[in-house]
Amino acid sequence: MQLPASIFKAYDIRGVVPSTVNEAMAEALGCAFGTLALREGQTVVAVGRDGRLSGAMLSGALMRGLVSVGVDVIDIGMATTPMLYFAANTLCASGIQVTGSHNPKDYNGFKMVLGGRAIYGDEIQALRRMMESETWALQAGGSVRAVDVLPAYQARIVGGITLARPMKIVVDSGNGIAGASAPGILRAIGCEVTELLSEVDGNFPNHHPDPSKPENLRDVVAALASGDAEIGLAFDGDGDRLGIVTKEGHTIYPDRQMMLFARDVLKRAPGGTIIFDVKCSQRLAPTIAAAGGVPLMFKTGHSLIKAKMKEIGSPLGGEMSGHIFFKERWYGFDDGTYAGCRLLEILSQSPDANAVLNALPTSFSTPELNVKCAEGEPHGLVEQLVAKVSFPAPAAVTTIDGLRVDWPDGFGLIRASNTTPVLVLRFEGHTPEALARIQADMLALLLSVKPDAVFDEAAH
Repeated sequence: MQLPASIFKAYDIRGVVPSTVNEAMAEALGCAFGTLALREGQTVVAVGRDGRLSGAMLSGALMRGLVSVGVDVIDIGMATTPMLYFAANTLCASGIQVTGSHNPKDYNGFKMVLGGRAIYGDEIQALRRMMESETWALQAGGSVRAVDVLPAYQARIVGGITLARPMKIVVDSGNGIAGASAPGILRAIGCEVTELLSEVDGNFPNHHPDPSKPENLRDVVAALASGDAEIGLAFDGDGDRLGIVTKEGHTIYPDRQMMLFARDVLKRAPGGTIIFDVKCSQRLAPTIAAAGGVPLMFKTGHSLIKAKMKEIGSPLGGEMSGHIFFKERWYGFDDGTYAGCRLLEILSQSPDANAVLNALPTSFSTPELNVKCAEGEPHGLVEQLVAKVSFPAPAAVTTIDGLRVDWPDGFGLIRASNTTPVLVLRFEGHTPEALARIQADMLALLLSVKPDAVFDEAAH
């Protein structure tokens, strides 16, 4: 089978329908994934899909492939990615979500859990090789049964969350799949919800469901300004990421969310190691330490952070893109709805939720910047930067994922994306002057190895 290498990303499979992701490819993935699952003794695989227009076609083909190699499939239908993860924690141990995540509407793809672990990297390449060579093992005995996981999922969240007082909130699902479940769950925990764009529509006719981009939060900001809600929540297309907006219209970015979550979790998990990715604020580690936790900076990537959390028994992890992973009181997977409920539980303990959010430590920072590169170029550039970097003390260099340089008053980051051929840049300073200096120094270093670099704001 001929397959484009570009669709096999570091943490999932993703491409454009039907040119690179289509029925034949989805069926082959089902055959290959099912064969690998059965080799590990996994006889049952859950399958879900987000609200994209191509979802039913692709999930149908995927399930045909799984059944043809002898797998018993649990079809959870249209659901958020976290609901698929929930199924793979409660009904079985493996699952595939058909989702294009935050990509444009003509994209779709697959996020995969095998034997309780999110698969990535070499395991995804092993699937690719089996799909190309068609070396799966067809056998009878497979089946499909439909299960609605929403009642159990909602009951599990609602049973574990206690608001100290009722809260009025705005929720924008951006016509993504979270609109079918999140508002109801938030009402069930005791919120009065103003719903925006809850109707699931794979055309995304209003704005793109990606809360990491400020322009996608305009409707939330307007609703907060004109109504009496305290706070706004926004979800991405498949429901695994959360955006938070204050009454005044300010975005609380995920690294500041993590400060609030870490303080709360560490009350019940004292001394716990809290994991965050290299893109997060320099203010986060001291906040974790002050709350009695051990801060651990790690590589970017939801699959990588989940694996590291499992390895060291971490109660909480998070990354700048908006994936927050609660193991304490939850399952350790990223879930925008659950993170929103945990946030509201914390904020409900104060009479002024916005004062709590606005008091979180902050700095001056750039949005995520991208430098477009040739396919295969970014990692080589990072190697050159690491070899060349020579900032004098007190600069501290970290190379776990690209090049991060920390100064006492801020940091700069240049790393290679694992999903597209770009360099990802982020700069932070405790003052505007520190930010300007750090950005200038890091860009000068970058231009010394890539003189033609052009900087764009990232699309996440």
